[in-house]
Amino acid sequence: MTDPNATPPYDPAAGQPTPPPGQPTPPPGYQAPPPGYQAPPPGYQGAPVAAAPLSPAEDKQWAMLGQLGGILGWIPPLIIWLIFKDRGPLTNQEAKESLNFQITVAIFVVGLYIIGTITAFIFIGFLFYFLAWAVQIVGLIFAIIAGVKVNQGGTYRYFFNFRFIK
Repeated sequence: MTDPNATPPYDPAAGQPTPPPGQPTPPPGYQAPPPGYQAPPPGYQGAPVAAAPLSPAEDKQWAMLGQLGGILGWIPPLIIWLIFKDRGPLTNQEAKESLNFQITVAIFVVGLYIIGTITAFIFIGFLFYFLAWAVQIVGLIFAIIAGVKVNQGGTYRYFFNFRFIK
C-alpha cells in the first residue's frame, strides 16, 4: 500500500525539471512562471475590486439613513454620500440633497451666531441666538420628515437649499 501523503515522483519526460538536492519538490501540475516574470512586492493584494451595487432595498435604506443622518449635522450625510454615491442612484440623490441642506443650515446658524455676538452689546444679540436655535430645530424636523418620506419609497426635495454639491 502507498502513502497518500508521500510526494509524487518527478517526471522529466512531462517537462518537470528535477529539483536540486535538498530543495522541496513542487506539487504535481506545477508550472514555472514565464521568463521575465517578476513577483509582486510583499503585501500586494491585487487590484482594488469595485464595490457591488446596492440592491433596491439597500439603496432605499441608505438613502433614508442619508436623510436621517442630517439629525446629527452635515457629517453623516457626507460620509454616506462619499461611500455609497457610486453604488446606488437613490442613495446618491438623497444623501447629496441632505448634505446640501445641512450645509445650508450650518451656514445660516454660524452666520446668526456671528451676528448675535457682534450685536450682543446692543442687547438684541440674544435674539439672533434664539433664531439660530430655531434654524437648527427646523433643520432637525425637516431631516426627520425627509427620512420618513424616503423610507415610504419616495424622494424628498427641501423647500430651500443651496446646491453646493451637484
